[in-house]
Amino acid sequence: MNLDKLWTDLATELLGVLTAYRSRVADLDVREKADRTLLTEADLAVEELIINRIRALDPAARVLAEESGSGTWRPGEDEEPERIWVIDPIDGTAEFVNPSSAEFCSVICLLERREPVATLIVAPELGTDRTPIVVVASHAERTITVNGRPARHINEPVRVASLTRSARSEAPPHETAMAAAGYTLKTRTTSQTLDMLRTAVDLTDFAADAPRFDLFYRPRQKVWDGLAGLCLGEIVGLMSTDAKGVRHLPVSMETLAQPEPTFASTVMGRPEAVKWFVEQAQGSPTAIRKSS
Repeated sequence: MNLDKLWTDLATELLGVLTAYRSRVADLDVREKADRTLLTEADLAVEELIINRIRALDPAARVLAEESGSGTWRPGEDEEPERIWVIDPIDGTAEFVNPSSAEFCSVICLLERREPVATLIVAPELGTDRTPIVVVASHAERTITVNGRPARHINEPVRVASLTRSARSEAPPHETAMAAAGYTLKTRTTSQTLDMLRTAVDLTDFAADAPRFDLFYRPRQKVWDGLAGLCLGEIVGLMSTDAKGVRHLPVSMETLAQPEPTFASTVMGRPEAVKWFVEQAQGSPTAIRKSS
């Protein structure tokens, strides 16, 4: 399967389509879904485009997409798919409809045997002067490229954490503990994928003011918001668990079969930061356990 051509063609198409919709963002049909996130005609069009391109390459593809859902898999009864494509057509739709924001992207992650093995992230305006950033990752080759160049990893602690949560939710106790430990905290939710990207990769060569994070945490994370980031983290040697210290990967079929596949929580970052955070979240030292 030639993923290089798929990623190249999709990146080109997505940049064109997303730019076209952004040029008339004030006129887009915008609705609020049951979970209070936004849905636009652009989300639907981009999702359809991505699915069509994937099915042209992989006709038997099983797809998990934000607007299409998971399908109707029955763990223990249905045959497990070897490959599953996970799609978020626009991660950060609330930012997409805000002309002053650049914090949105299209995301595709390929799972094989429930492990993330490849991903494409297209962020049309994230770079300096609203230039595009395109990220391609291959777990098999242990590579991440940004705009065709090898990605630069974050080698030193920066004492910054992305603890994204709803603006309507109260600050949990672990935020106080992290602030007391000297962390600067980002709590406003934008694109979860982009915050996970900036936990794994230093983007400052492409976006001068790009934040860098030692740790990312999100409760109740939809898989299409998290799997691409987990793929990046696995490649660069970050630790990823839930708030109880249990690894997400391989993703359970029970999770993938949910109508809206959701992790109870996601913690990803430098191993020492993740271990410390899990201890704070649990109130006592916690060993990192591998899930079944």
